[in-house]
Amino acid sequence: MASSIKVILRKKANKQGLYPLVVRIIKDRKPSYYYVGHYIDIKHWDEDQNKVRKSHPNATRLNNMIAQKLAEANKTLLDLQGAHNDISSKQIKKEIKNPLSRTSFNEVARTYLNGLENDKKYTRFSSDKSRINHFIEFAENDSILFSEIDVAMLKRYMSYLKVKRGNSQRSIINSLVVIRTIYNQAISLGVVERKHYPFGRNKIKIKYPETEKIGLNINEVRAIEQLAELTPQEIHTRNVWLFSFYLAGIRVADVLKIKWSDIYDGRLHYRMNKNDKLLSLKLPEKVMPILDYYDWDKESRDDFIFPELKHANLNSEKDILAKTKTANKKFNKYLESIRGKADISKKITMHIARHTFGNISGDSIPIQILQKLYRHSSITTTINYQSNFTHKDEDEALDKVINF
Repeated sequence: MASSIKVILRKKANKQGLYPLVVRIIKDRKPSYYYVGHYIDIKHWDEDQNKVRKSHPNATRLNNMIAQKLAEANKTLLDLQGAHNDISSKQIKKEIKNPLSRTSFNEVARTYLNGLENDKKYTRFSSDKSRINHFIEFAENDSILFSEIDVAMLKRYMSYLKVKRGNSQRSIINSLVVIRTIYNQAISLGVVERKHYPFGRNKIKIKYPETEKIGLNINEVRAIEQLAELTPQEIHTRNVWLFSFYLAGIRVADVLKIKWSDIYDGRLHYRMNKNDKLLSLKLPEKVMPILDYYDWDKESRDDFIFPELKHANLNSEKDILAKTKTANKKFNKYLESIRGKADISKKITMHIARHTFGNISGDSIPIQILQKLYRHSSITTTINYQSNFTHKDEDEALDKVINF
């Protein structure tokens, strides 16, 4: 059915005998009225021209305001009609009253990403930007509104990520977390009302699945240490992996940033990239041959031990991140060939060095010491992490029951 929008003087006077200027919206013969906040004497209203007469002292300003309101209302109506065929006059009124509700998911997402970039959270920026792009690609609409993001749509999106993109359950949850974060920002900005929130009880619940962390055992590490006939690329990859493992599973981003100047008094002193915490570790004897392998290429104490960041723009966190990601991908490729040569069935990546340290340490090291080595802020994090590798109590309990 036809829709119409016009500004009229509604014949309902206030206590002062003045009449309100309103935007009247008619859809399917059903009117809704939006009060624009101005009242005038009826004698100053030209009903034929639908404007304020010149006799009113503020006629020009009010007529400009009326023209602006009509333009905004008609634009909103056109936008809504393009997206919905069954929108009512009340919905049109609501959208006119709150133009922020026409702000798209993509617009708020860009603001969110700009915030991450300004805060120099480049790793998160890169991963979340990809997740946002996947959602917009799924929606097939880069102007999708928050009111369109409901439980049904998010369930379809979860299925899309699982079936079409082959994402794991954890990856799917990570994608939903980004959407939820942006939705919460939209609520705080007044873009969408909380009643439309599609997350929470009886809606989309976000719960991370338990993940299995698998590390190598002592014999598997020895097999890697003793491998011969490796290519130069495999030798370098093994060195970086073992360096990480020997020093309590230092993350690859931190390993590549270590300089010769970070080593003194027989210890490694470095700052963790993830939480900016300082750590000082005694250098184990097993690390010394690795350092000797790269010592010949050292030009100064300010050189990186490993070469991956030697040509990086150290003033650009983005360039450092890009070269680190490239290096990690390269290492994981060669670790796959090392795994084959060592006849190891478990998957090996750079991050598995950290899991391997946890697996071999088991429950033989006090949890407080492991917390310091891992540099966890909370001992609960260490307990939860280490629980992936300690099974002694469960094994003994099982034996007590079935060994009769």
